[in-house]
Amino acid sequence: ATFLASACAKGGEWAKAFDLFCEMVASHVQLTTITYSATISACEKGGEWARALALLGEMATSHVELDTIVHNAAISACEKGEQWV
Repeated sequence: ATFLASACAKGGEWAKAFDLFCEMVASHVQLTTITYSATISACEKGGEWARALALLGEMATSHVELDTIVHNAAISACEKGEQWV
């Protein structure tokens, strides 16, 4: 499923990647750093900076490891959305 989210992100299909992420949550699939990273990257590519930040916050509260790749994707989403503050 992470592979599909990543493929959607690369194909510019952020909404499909986000929907897949939501389906994984609803199905109680264990989410990993890679799953979040792929979904945050998809949101970043789609200009969905608020969703990207929400996912980053969810990672922290869910105790999923936040790595450099995830932080960079969230920062890039804010940059693309011109959210500097």
